[in-house]
Order: sequence, then structure tokens, then C-alpha cells
Amino acid sequence: MKTPAITVVMPVYNVEKYVAEAIGSVLHQTFTDFELIIVDDGGQDQSMAICRAIADPRIRIVAQANRGLAGARNSGIAAARGRYVALLDADDVWHASKLMMHFIHLEADPEVDVSFAGSRFIDENSRPLKVAMRPRLAGVTSAHILQRNPVGNGSAAVIRKSMLDQVVFPHPEAPERSCWFDETFRQSEDIELWLRMAARHGARFEGISGLLTDYRITAGGLSANIARQFESWERVIDKARAYAPMLVRRYGQAARAYQLRYLARRAVQLGDGPFAVSLMWEALRAYPAILMKEPAKTLVTVAATLAARLLPHRYFSALMRRQLGAGGGAGAGAA
Repeated sequence: MKTPAITVVMPVYNVEKYVAEAIGSVLHQTFTDFELIIVDDGGQDQSMAICRAIADPRIRIVAQANRGLAGARNSGIAAARGRYVALLDADDVWHASKLMMHFIHLEADPEVDVSFAGSRFIDENSRPLKVAMRPRLAGVTSAHILQRNPVGNGSAAVIRKSMLDQVVFPHPEAPERSCWFDETFRQSEDIELWLRMAARHGARFEGISGLLTDYRITAGGLSANIARQFESWERVIDKARAYAPMLVRRYGQAARAYQLRYLARRAVQLGDGPFAVSLMWEALRAYPAILMKEPAKTLVTVAATLAARLLPHRYFSALMRRQLGAGGGAGAGAA
């Protein structure tokens, strides 16, 4: 069997509403030299029946007991044959030129280990929202990754397999299994890997222009999830402190403020005004200079948290719909 240039890894767990669209966005890429590894993570809906009904020789299915997103990605990477690995969450969508553009980028510069691009936000019905992730593309350092995570989301990156070979480690409870993502993280597993790759292994991250991923925002959620996300992010910082203490010492408080500001916008999205105000206040306490470095973004977030706190729900919801377009209900991506 011919070895593909790119392996696409797609974990699947209870995404029957979206998975066909995600797979279609891979199969309709203008770049065709790929394999698509679908990892069945033990869901209970019809997702895998939909996957198995799609006939294409480039698709392989790997089944496992439920291990979460990090574990499913690890299983997919372990089965990968390509010299590049692209990650796609099963509720997101790629633009048709995405793999071609990243392939050209990585082939042109062997020093680039992770290629990424910006993302457009879409709602539950695949309608574009008015917000997008437009990350820093050049000169990306470990400090940028710690503070702002320019990769943005789990469907944006295409990674050189030789770099993944450098960061692999045995599963602590099952040494026969290889890990790239740390499976103790159920959230923030992306930033944990990116930071470890950059700060510990010297990986070079570089972006290309364009919004090449449609990143789906779904309605609902709980403020408790935001709290868990922050706890997970703090675990990333604690882990990084062991191998990059100077980096965390210098940039940790700024990173904390950016993360809290991002989560404040998530709380605004959920309509939890008091929690949003609390998060934004903690961001300002952690790193007051955020007002000087990014006054517009910070003041807009402060205003949004106060609006969520003070306005009647129906007025605030109408304001959000006008600001975001389509179904509303999302904050901007980067911190």
C-alpha cells in the first residue's frame, strides 16, 4: 500500500449531527495524497454507523474503549503512516484547500514543525459567525504559545511526524501504549502539547494566511465547565514549570490574565454575568498591564461582562445576536 503524505486523525464520539460534514470536508480536499484515520472512541449514538457507510479507500477505522480526546488522538497518531499528521475534530470542517496549503508550507521549509492557519467560527447549523481566530503567524516563540496559543484550536494544526517522534512517551499505566497528548488532561490537551513541543523540544511553529478551518460553536454549556477549563489550564502551567521554569516565571502571570479574559468572554457567551465579571476582575488583578498592552480588546471584554451582568437577559441576547451574526453565542477565539 502506498504511504500517504498526510495522515488525518479524526476522533469520533457522539457527533452524529456533524461527522458526515467533517468527513466530507476531508474527502473533498484538493490535495488527495492522504489517509483518514477515524478513531471510534466508544460513543453511544449513530456516529460510527455514519462513518462506516462512507466508502473511500483512504479511510481507516481504529476502535478503542473510551479514553477521551487525547487518548483517541494518540491512537490515531500511533496508526499514522504519513510524514505529516493533521488533526480534525469531528464537529469541525476544513476548507477544500487546507491540506494543500499546509503541505506546500511544510515541504518548502523543513525547519517548520507545526503549520497552522486561522479559523472561522460557525454555529450549530454551519452558518458563519462574525468572529474568527486570526492568530500570529510568524516569529512564534514559546512565550507566544504560553500566553496566547496561536494555533487556536485542535483542528488547525498539521504537524511534522518527525517532531511527534521526539515528544512521544510511554503511557504511565500502560507502557506498551505510546502517547503524544497527555491523557490525564480532558481539557487543554492541545496547549499542553504545543507548549511542551516548543519549550522542551524546540519545535518551530509557523502559520499561513487564510481562515482554513470552520470551528464550530454550539449552544449551551455550564459555567462549571469554564471553571474546569481554567483548572486544567493551570495544570498545564504547573507541568511546564518543571521543564521551563524561567519561561513560566517571566510570562506566567500575563498568560494567566489572557486565559482569564478569554474565559470571561466564554462566561458572557453563557449569559453568566456575575461569573464573567469575576473572571475579568481576576484577569486585571493577575496582570494589570493587559490594559496597556491590549486596551481595546480588554475594555470591550470588560464592557461585555458588565452588560451580561446588568442587562435583562432578553436585551443581552439580542445584543449578542447582532454582534455575532447567525445564531450568536460565541466569544472571539484567542485570549
